Amino acid sequence: MKHGKKYVEAAKLVDRTVQYEPAEAIALVKKAATAKFDETVEVHIRTGCDGRHAEQQVRGAVVLPNGTGKTVRVLVFAKGDKVNEAEAAGADFVGGEELIPKIQHDGWLDFDVVVATPDMMGVVGRLGKVLGPKGLMPNPKAGTVTMDVTKAIKDIKAGKVEYRLDKTNIIHVPVGKVSFTDEALQENFNTLMEAITKARPSALKGQFLRSITLTSTMGPGVKVNVIRY
Repeated sequence: MKHGKKYVEAAKLVDRTVQYEPAEAIALVKKAATAKFDETVEVHIRTGCDGRHAEQQVRGAVVLPNGTGKTVRVLVFAKGDKVNEAEAAGADFVGGEELIPKIQHDGWLDFDVVVATPDMMGVVGRLGKVLGPKGLMPNPKAGTVTMDVTKAIKDIKAGKVEYRLDKTNIIHVPVGKVSFTDEALQENFNTLMEAITKARPSALKGQFLRSITLTSTMGPGVKVNVIRY
């Protein structure tokens, strides 16, 4: 893959052979971010898990103390009183059965997170082929299948992020924007790492976290000292 001039210059700031302490890594990521927009700062964690085994799955969610810097659009599947509750809590879209064709046939996906009450999962299940591959399917472990729609919406809007293994057993999570202060990014990073460390599957033998890399949307990766975790 050929990188542009800016990336090549930014990459010179990073020593690929070094695992940096989190504070140094964050400072470097910010320094190496040269795009004209406010880049997202992401964490990529390579694990020793084998996600093909159910008992080695890692999935959960955590509210970042300083948010993600992103405006998150929430769709809620609900009925009865829960419709009004979701609207009052700040959901961007609320509905039920009538949304199925809009998503399935019209390709409507103007939302970032889907929340559903348990009694709506039969309806939402029909969207599995559309929402599943995009990581949008509501899940009890992530707190997105719940009767407490107010708490779910408020947490998501406040900066709740979901973490899960991808097909290559890597976890990818945003922890803020380059415009955040170093302290705010570090606080978010520490909160995330604490949650992921606690989520270590008990069935896993050997090393859980193999490598941790911090990066901005367009910038080079900066390795974080994995021994701390």
